[in-house]
Amino acid sequence: MALLRRGRPLKHWRYVGAYGPDLMLCVCDVRIGPARQRFWAVAEHDRPLRTRTTMGAGGVSVEGQRATVDANGVRIDVLVDPADGVESVHPSGRSGYVWTRKLAGVPVRGEVVLDGRRYELDVLGVVDETAGYHQRHTAWRWCAGAGRLRDGRTVGWNLVTGVNDSPKDSERAIWVDGVPFEPGPADIAEDLSAVRFAEGGELRFEAWSERAERTNLLLIRSSYRQPFGTFAGFLPGDLELAEGHGVMEWHDVRW
Repeated sequence: MALLRRGRPLKHWRYVGAYGPDLMLCVCDVRIGPARQRFWAVAEHDRPLRTRTTMGAGGVSVEGQRATVDANGVRIDVLVDPADGVESVHPSGRSGYVWTRKLAGVPVRGEVVLDGRRYELDVLGVVDETAGYHQRHTAWRWCAGAGRLRDGRTVGWNLVTGVNDSPKDSERAIWVDGVPFEPGPADIAEDLSAVRFAEGGELRFEAWSERAERTNLLLIRSSYRQPFGTFAGFLPGDLELAEGHGVMEWHDVRW
């Protein structure tokens, strides 16, 4: 994809999240035209969030199925199991479009070291890869998570409102034992406390901690919240969670 399309710069990011009962993390590499930003966060239950954003490399790499961090007393080295994601393409404004590939409920394995405390990870997670010529002002709410159902099957989900959320052929997807299906539209609460589904079902969210940023770089202005936490309730199809972990997100950006 070209760096410019009808005056709109290409935005591209690859986000890897690993969500477990004791520790959750994300690592992301973002590009907006020629500019580049990387960020990471580690959330532990009942501990302060560890996070950093950098315009340079900052000891962060997201390449293929592997994500690594070596910065500020934190080392992350995780590998996502190979799997096919759900891809979709959507218009954005009058002349733009967005491609995205999502994957949730996929095994993520590796190691995290926090100031000498070592965690061996074998959890479920998500991958979000997106590239597109988004309209100048874009705002969305997003929910991604993974866990297990009452019947023991693994589950993962990617839900959104505000972008890529057409009634059909959206980026919304739920994976049960690795097999995806598209649910109907979802309503993500403005306070990021719940997700409700048009076809029935509700996820309730309880936050552990939150990554939040406000950026003002003249041409780019962004307000962002992404709390980590736990989910309870039902997904469409009467799929009851036994346990669920992941993130909610609100992002309002001019880019």
